[in-house]
Amino acid sequence: MKSKFFSYITVFLSLALVTTSCVDNEDLTQLDPNNDSVDNFWKTDEDALQGVNAAYGSLLTDGTYMRSTPLLLDVKADDSRTNSPWGSMYNVGHFNSNVADAAIYGWAYETYYQGIYRANQVLTNVPGIEFEDEALKNRIIGQAYFLRGLYFFHAVNMFKNVPLPTELAVYYPQKTQDEGWAQVIADFKAAAELLPNSYVGLSGLDGGQKGRATKGAALGYLGKAYLFTKDFTNAKTTFKQVIDLGVYSLVANYRDNFTTANENNSESLFEVQFSRDAGGVDLGWGGAPASGWGKTSARAITYAPRAFGWTDVQPTWALFNEFKEEKTKTGQDDPRLDATIFYNKPGGMQLYGKDFATFYASSPADLNDLFCRKYQNSDGQFADEYDWRSGINERLLRYADVLLMYAECLNETGDTQGAYTYIQMVRDRVNLPDLATAKPGLSQAQMREQIGHERFLEFPLEGHRFDDIRRWGWLQDPAKLAWLKARDAEFNSYTAGREYFPIPQLEMDNNPGTVQNDSY
Repeated sequence: MKSKFFSYITVFLSLALVTTSCVDNEDLTQLDPNNDSVDNFWKTDEDALQGVNAAYGSLLTDGTYMRSTPLLLDVKADDSRTNSPWGSMYNVGHFNSNVADAAIYGWAYETYYQGIYRANQVLTNVPGIEFEDEALKNRIIGQAYFLRGLYFFHAVNMFKNVPLPTELAVYYPQKTQDEGWAQVIADFKAAAELLPNSYVGLSGLDGGQKGRATKGAALGYLGKAYLFTKDFTNAKTTFKQVIDLGVYSLVANYRDNFTTANENNSESLFEVQFSRDAGGVDLGWGGAPASGWGKTSARAITYAPRAFGWTDVQPTWALFNEFKEEKTKTGQDDPRLDATIFYNKPGGMQLYGKDFATFYASSPADLNDLFCRKYQNSDGQFADEYDWRSGINERLLRYADVLLMYAECLNETGDTQGAYTYIQMVRDRVNLPDLATAKPGLSQAQMREQIGHERFLEFPLEGHRFDDIRRWGWLQDPAKLAWLKARDAEFNSYTAGREYFPIPQLEMDNNPGTVQNDSY
């Protein structure tokens, strides 16, 4: 159960030493000689499970999915905009992150390496523990490989050339991005070999616990890593393995992917588990774990509509207008529009139990603006987001993504006609016309553009769009870059190299020989 999963997750955090990719000798934590808890750890299957739960714990703090990582993934793209009064956040969206100010991106970098270190502790120590249940041991090791792969995925994807620690040591040199992707692929491969399809029906300490990494999650991210490195053949094979598992299906209601209703549903390959009912009520800002930390997210207050939160992130008009381009089979707007954006909808729209038009009537600017609806507690049970404590799980990988990535691989490997089938699965949920009838006989290049459109409307404000823009090479294509600038003025601030974040200055200082990313 999800609640039982949470009951384990903080037990080990005080034993999992926080580290970045490089430390000086004087920075090493000194153990209290009167406290033998660390020396006596890594003895039992319970210790092993608590150890891997600590690696999951790094997904819950400010550097990762409590707040910073969604911001880093979202606000550079043309589906979102930020006019945050906080300069560090504003600069992320305007390709102007400051090497001298590591707020947000530096917190993320640090936390990824905290998670990597915790996963490495599991991978170093658990193989030597005797288990009565060898299958449980394999599952714990598989989860550690998955989590290390996930943290590496973020580090390599956002920071380019980074250290790749795979053992417990002091110094880890910077590696190339190609080496980084190779390590990501190796970790997800190892995870996929060891993880189960599901924890339902399993005996053992982790039996029935939702939220743990599965074979489908590992294969999904493995396929994604292949796709990001343009290995379309291996990506296609891997995504087909996910499809053939027969475990996943699209949920009927698109919006169920972004609320507390129907969490860990049939569409979810992996999601970060948040809860208002677990732990304390303090926010996990980072650093040494505290007993009062809760398991809640600050995404909702950060993205919330005006007067319900900080409104640091808003949808773009390019997104709104693209939703309007194609009607459903019954002549209605694409239902993903209302699931994604709050706006002054003819006929009315409710937010936090209030009518949009009535609430913003005295503020014409807000009345005619767009606000985020995804991941908001806005259906009436909460007055606003000002307690900072959202319990909505962050869905990192959905089956819809697998279907559209598989369609992209089919197109890139010469089966453009085959791509129609998997695109239509996603379109059918929202009752859009048959693409094969509406746009028959698309060329490979035309299908690439269509897939870009389909992904734009299926995944806005989910951290995928800028990754797509970068991996498709649009920033290096003058025509595409001009198109992006016309859609989102923030792209006017883009300069070559700023598709990646800077290596934090602390890393530069502590890791001699580290080369900063271009343009910083």
